[in-house]
Amino acid sequence: MSDQPARWTQATTYPDMWADPDDDPRNSEGVSPDGELATLQDFLTGYRTTLRMKCEGLDAEQLARRSVPPSTMSLLGLLRHLAEVERDWHNWIREADPLPKVYGEDNADFDGAVAEQAEVDAAYSALEREQAATDAALAEHPDLSERLGKDGFAVRELMVHRIEEYARHCGHADLLRECVDGRVGQ
Repeated sequence: MSDQPARWTQATTYPDMWADPDDDPRNSEGVSPDGELATLQDFLTGYRTTLRMKCEGLDAEQLARRSVPPSTMSLLGLLRHLAEVERDWHNWIREADPLPKVYGEDNADFDGAVAEQAEVDAAYSALEREQAATDAALAEHPDLSERLGKDGFAVRELMVHRIEEYARHCGHADLLRECVDGRVGQ
């Protein structure tokens, strides 16, 4: 008998989907957004939603469960890490001195991901706060070619980098979730 969870899905339409298309909050009716900025924002929103979906229904212990040694990666660590990188992106576009790190130096975002409900709640709050701060700062700059911050990052580059970061970590979240309880999906 294996100590690994059996693979499963909630989807009934396609066996490897996370949810049935009619129940998937990422599916929308109608045409795709008009314009490059709206398209980039739509993709970012989709990946943010995917990450939250991969964490739904798990308790603090499951969210904090590490993948495979020596990795410190966990779903909770990913939530904390993405709060940290949202803070970094916000700092990239600021002219002022950078805001301090959310979780401290080195690998604190992953190392501090402990199985306590208060930590889970704090991680979700930090992520929402940092996403809102970066979104608000970038909303003041709708020209994707505009260069911001001390290093002159283009708004387009920041948007694409944000999408890339969330997409990459959603792939990690797929594997982490499957290790936790066997749930698979796109």
